[in-house]
Amino acid sequence: MADQWKEAFDSAVEVAHKAGEEIRKALDDEIKVCTKSSSVDLITKTDQRVEKIIIDYLKNKFPTHSFIGEESVSAGQACKFTDNPTWIIDPVDGTTNFVHGYPFVTVSIAFAVNKELEFGIVYSCLEDKMYTGRKGKGAFCNGQSLEVSDVTDIRKSLVICEHGTDRSPEVVSKIFSTIQKILCIPVHGLRGTGTAATNMCLVASGAVEAFYEIGIHCWDIAAGAVIKEAGGVLLDVTGVYHQLYE
Repeated sequence: MADQWKEAFDSAVEVAHKAGEEIRKALDDEIKVCTKSSSVDLITKTDQRVEKIIIDYLKNKFPTHSFIGEESVSAGQACKFTDNPTWIIDPVDGTTNFVHGYPFVTVSIAFAVNKELEFGIVYSCLEDKMYTGRKGKGAFCNGQSLEVSDVTDIRKSLVICEHGTDRSPEVVSKIFSTIQKILCIPVHGLRGTGTAATNMCLVASGAVEAFYEIGIHCWDIAAGAVIKEAGGVLLDVTGVYHQLYE
């Protein structure tokens, strides 16, 4: 039986490498920064340029496909998710890391058909780690198979989390309240890389047992959902897995 989406998968890996090269090159140039919703929600010209590189490359190969890109939506494009083959793209996941030279910056590309993920590509370009996952075919990092941790006791777990960009006192208080509750379980510790996609891949690799974050978008998690293929689960705050793209 023919592998229906192999060409799309191979194209995603290829353009993720191209995007990573562009990001690494940009680190040597002057970084131009502006803000989105607040002074800590950053966007650079690199984000916008890399998204254009990815979308132009994929549109040339798959002109009938649909696209949801973080920067396109931020610029006012409607975020429409249909049954049509759809690419979900975060060109630079970890923009604040990029601005500061903190070495966790990823290119995230997911592909869905009939609103179901077929594969996800997460390229941690400063580490040169290519995470891939395909429905029913497993998850890998640089070709090596991934499997989630076998730890079942939360008291022996390492948890990874992020705090988002909202700095209002009310939200920050809730964040620290949640951190306090988790630490007091107790768990072995809390960590964070500054990129949801990397965090999810760390769960897939078994390096940490769990990742949580409140208030993220579909492009933050779609590609990182490779954890499902490594034996993990992806849940919303109610404990249900069905809100991935809404």
